[in-house]
Amino acid sequence: MATNSNPLPESGLVRIDQICGNLKADPPIPPILPICKSSWWNGVRSGKYPAPIKLGPRTTCWRAEDIRRIAEHGLEAA
Repeated sequence: MATNSNPLPESGLVRIDQICGNLKADPPIPPILPICKSSWWNGVRSGKYPAPIKLGPRTTCWRAEDIRRIAEHGLEAA
């Protein structure tokens, strides 16, 4: 599991800025996974990474449990 100031919640949903990080945010958001947003979306489209959950037209999330599994086993094991 990531050991940074952006801990992964036990359950619930996380957004792409939490997964991939956003160093331009104030305060900066450290990434949970070492992957850029475009690579993450490519993996989602190809089925390598979990499908998102749409909460609204501009709000996309992923299950924290799915992201935790990837963080523990590595991106290649996804």
